Amino acid sequence: MKKHSYLLLAFVPVILFSCGKKETSEDTLVKGESIPVQILSIQPGSFSTEISASGTFSTKNETVLAFKVGGIISKMNVQEGDQVRKGQVLATLDRTEVEAGFNQAKLAFEKAHRDFTRVGNLYRDSVATLEQYQNSKTALDISGQQLKAAEFNLSYAEIRATQNGFVLRKFANPGQLVNSGAPVLQINGAGQGNWVLQVSVNDFNWSLISTGDSASIQLDNLGKEISGKVIRKSPASDPVTGAYWIEISPDNSSELNLASGMFAKAKIFPKNPQTGWNIPYEALLDAQGNEGYVFVTADGKTAKKVKIKLGKLSTQTVEVLEGLEGYSQLISSGSAYLSDGSTITIKN
Repeated sequence: MKKHSYLLLAFVPVILFSCGKKETSEDTLVKGESIPVQILSIQPGSFSTEISASGTFSTKNETVLAFKVGGIISKMNVQEGDQVRKGQVLATLDRTEVEAGFNQAKLAFEKAHRDFTRVGNLYRDSVATLEQYQNSKTALDISGQQLKAAEFNLSYAEIRATQNGFVLRKFANPGQLVNSGAPVLQINGAGQGNWVLQVSVNDFNWSLISTGDSASIQLDNLGKEISGKVIRKSPASDPVTGAYWIEISPDNSSELNLASGMFAKAKIFPKNPQTGWNIPYEALLDAQGNEGYVFVTADGKTAKKVKIKLGKLSTQTVEVLEGLEGYSQLISSGSAYLSDGSTITIKN
């Protein structure tokens, strides 16, 4: 009886091992086993791509104004937000120092003119030499140029509006000492109604957009879309962000209630149609940015993983712009179980 018990115990692990092995083989795919998939016939076509972007409004003629010479500001005639007219005096310097420089230059010119007249008379009487006469003429010319420079500096001891518009920013106040060329005021040409919306796009979308393309602009303060068109493209990317800007001019911008820096969204409609493929969203794998992967088959037996460039994505379809050239059969279902070179079985 004891001998039979030992034999029974010896067979228990064998039975357990056999049961476990059988269970595992049913739950895993045997290496090289054909994977069932569904395929979709594809061919290139044309479609229009809608490009979404956002940005801010400006007049593109915003100007920073400064004094030509340094000094102390005596008057500031405007505040931020004030409307200005072209030629209006906006700020002035204390003119004491500038006027003194102008008066000195004027007196020097008058003396040089008297010297030139006197030496000229002496030269004609053969008392002064030709060299003395020429030196007096040079001194007169130099003093004349110095007088012009002093007169120019005197005229720029005040700041005048260069265009009709509004004061955007004020950088200084009366009594403040400013250097030559230091920003004092910033104005724009909003009074002329030439507003533009500048939006940022990536390099791929930049290549799709052309000057003259139609666009729609969404403004929160209007609660509606307004039409516009692309008027300019940046010739180079922003050195900080790497993005490219597009300028959109809204229709009838003079009738809009806009302010510099106001945020807006835009949709741009490129007039040149794109050539590519529309594929099911489920067929797309490992999408990142404007790139992703899909599986295709050339012989109906083997799967091949290819890299594609993406266009517009939706919840049901994906626009493919590059990568499917030369392929006509896309694996639309079962891609999650595939790897490059997997054996497949096409099912209906």
